[in-house]
Amino acid sequence: MDKLRIRGGRALQGSVDISGAKNAALPELCAALLTEETVVLENVPRLQDVATMLKLVRNMGVQAQRDEALPTRVRLDASALDKPEAPYELVKTMRASVLALGPLLARFGRAMVSLPGGCAIGSRPVDQHIKGLQAMGAEITVERGYMIARLRGGATRLKGARITTDMVTVTGTENFLMAATLAQGVTVLENAAQEPEVSDLAEMLIKMGAHIEGHGTSRIRIEGVERLHGCTHQVVADRIEAGTFLCAVAATGGEAFLRHGRADHLDAVIEKLQAAGARITAHDDGIGVQSAGRLKAQSFRTTEYPGFPTDMQAQFMALNVIAHGSSKVTETIFENRFMHVNEMVRLGAHIQVEGKVAVIEGVERLSGATVMATDLRASASLVIAGLVAEGETMVDRIYHLDRGYDQMETKLRGLGADIERIQ
Repeated sequence: MDKLRIRGGRALQGSVDISGAKNAALPELCAALLTEETVVLENVPRLQDVATMLKLVRNMGVQAQRDEALPTRVRLDASALDKPEAPYELVKTMRASVLALGPLLARFGRAMVSLPGGCAIGSRPVDQHIKGLQAMGAEITVERGYMIARLRGGATRLKGARITTDMVTVTGTENFLMAATLAQGVTVLENAAQEPEVSDLAEMLIKMGAHIEGHGTSRIRIEGVERLHGCTHQVVADRIEAGTFLCAVAATGGEAFLRHGRADHLDAVIEKLQAAGARITAHDDGIGVQSAGRLKAQSFRTTEYPGFPTDMQAQFMALNVIAHGSSKVTETIFENRFMHVNEMVRLGAHIQVEGKVAVIEGVERLSGATVMATDLRASASLVIAGLVAEGETMVDRIYHLDRGYDQMETKLRGLGADIERIQ
């Protein structure tokens, strides 16, 4: 099992490329299931979750290949798809596999998708997906751990419907969005997720011939069409990777330029970084970040976009633990997303957790130690902590990191970090 060895104390300097967004690439790979024509996705990150999704669609009969000359380009041909199923063996490692449900049901009128087992950072129930698709005319039963879906009453297409979810759900919005493109009539999604990745998926579907309005707001309107065609689409830059590098550079007192980063997708994070004392500049082709000296601790509360993202909570906490003053971090999205706290304490952080709130007293320095990653974003937070800690930090179980960061240690080394992967 791979580990990362980090010798901290170096300010990050230089420039780094921000990869395509995992949370946009995964639904967009599923969107290719909606058409018989070829779909080409560009700027697809080289991640374990993407590899799993490619394996999943190939298992259905889809031809899906990375371009040898340009590995970030993926070509998909679902014309011969003959097995609209997502088996547990693949779904268990990645909850985003549930995104196959809507497209398969819309195009084939049937689907069998495994329930996506447990999740380390808390439960993410699929009941909202089921309710929404049922409103569109699907009949869904849960048998032997699988969601078995078919069209109700001998129908040949899903029907447009008004869907209001009990909470904001990104994957739910994406599933309904894809399903509605081929449904008969108009579908209106109320309380829809507003994340940039949802808007990017909508833009891809529009290129394929879908009629969509309102993406990027809480109300999306989709007028179904009989068929979709192929397209070429570039995956939007990963705002969470960009936010992670902003925190890493700011925490180490460095200066860097994040090529392809989108400042307009990170307003809440950038506002907190600027309040902490970092200098952030937005450019057409990226984001600049500069920091000198010890930053000021910032309290924040995670919430749905455009609020402070839960996927940036752990990384910003790594900055807070070595900042001036005290701060409170309130996690409202997932019930079990403070598992990185105990590992940061091993490095010398002063953190107390009371339910959904972590109270942090900033310290002047951290000391290197062996720590263990518990989930994807926790991994990134421990890497940032290791970059500022004195001495050597070993981050174990970094397979979590490989699920969501494309060659992170290589990019950090390019910024001057003393970091290496130990196999």
